[in-house]
Amino acid sequence: MKTIKYLTFIVFITLFLRTSVHAQATIDVETGSVFTGYNDVRIPGDKGTFFSLKNDLNPKSKLFYRLRASYTLKSRHTLSLLYAPLEVNSTGSVPNNIFFEGVTFPANAQLNGAYKFNSYRLTYRYDLVKNPGFEFGLGFTAKIRDAKISLSSSGLASEKSNVGFVPIINFRLLWKIDDKYGLLLDGDALAAPQGRAEDVLIAATYKISNNLGIRAGYRILEGGADNDKVYNFALFHYASVGFVISF
Repeated sequence: MKTIKYLTFIVFITLFLRTSVHAQATIDVETGSVFTGYNDVRIPGDKGTFFSLKNDLNPKSKLFYRLRASYTLKSRHTLSLLYAPLEVNSTGSVPNNIFFEGVTFPANAQLNGAYKFNSYRLTYRYDLVKNPGFEFGLGFTAKIRDAKISLSSSGLASEKSNVGFVPIINFRLLWKIDDKYGLLLDGDALAAPQGRAEDVLIAATYKISNNLGIRAGYRILEGGADNDKVYNFALFHYASVGFVISF
């Protein structure tokens, strides 16, 4: 139900924006497979048991999707909304007790782990360079994260959830090899003493028509935090294809 609401909202915004003069609205749909590179957890960050949702348990690769609605005014100012859900499940057992968020899970128990990191982002970017062969822009992303890590076994369950705001730097670089083909580097990234976050795509692009483009490439999502409440750093690899429709 929530996904339907966000889809409806994105479509409404796009249809509304296309009525503006000297502006362009786009819908960007991305999908493919996501794989866990690492996912290290200790909760609480100062007293919990360190374990890996990748190495100690076995994560399942899965299909993903991301939706973005964008609005570009006067060819250089772009405002966009992104909905990027992610949830990966892991199963297995470990030969030692795990103390996780107030609950002790006994050694060799069959464990089910879930990692959720849904992202909602509002981005403004200004194209510093925009010519027939090259585009480069910088901006700011206001990101809301809806995160949760949970662990359960027979008769036991515990989870740590968090909803918070994260400011990130946005960038986009497009090299147009010719009228049809290009190379794209696009993402959000920021590092601070409290933690870090990187979400970066590199892809080959192809322009089918003035209103439709496709791309294929690799996305990396990495980051985490280290404090007395939570220690978690995770890396995900995406095999990605995307479609961009312009209005």
